Amino acid sequence: MPKPTSRVRQDAYEAVFGALAHPARRRVLLAVYFNGGAMTAGEIAAMFAHAWQTTTRHLQVLEAAGLLMHERQGRMRIYRIERKRLALVSDWLAHFQDPVRHRTEGKQDVRNQKTNRGQGEAKARSA
Repeated sequence: MPKPTSRVRQDAYEAVFGALAHPARRRVLLAVYFNGGAMTAGEIAAMFAHAWQTTTRHLQVLEAAGLLMHERQGRMRIYRIERKRLALVSDWLAHFQDPVRHRTEGKQDVRNQKTNRGQGEAKARSA
């Protein structure tokens, strides 16, 4: 059975990559980044041709994935990039930076899973 922290990490990867799958959300992140790392919701919406509701939805998805966070200043929402969460992307891409080491680790993980699964099947057959 996988460790609870590995499941949480897997969920985090899915949320981050799911959010980044949409080109408009990637453009929002780039816009915020290139505008000093913080922008109001209105500034973000003004940069895009789609409807305000669509922009709001993209901001919600990015925030739910942990890629953006917001703070209120009066009636404005200021969105900021969450660099720690973006680090998950770098961590995942690092697998391809040193493929020999990661392939070896990955093979060991697969072997452990097969061994554990095989033991469970053997116990089920003997019961």
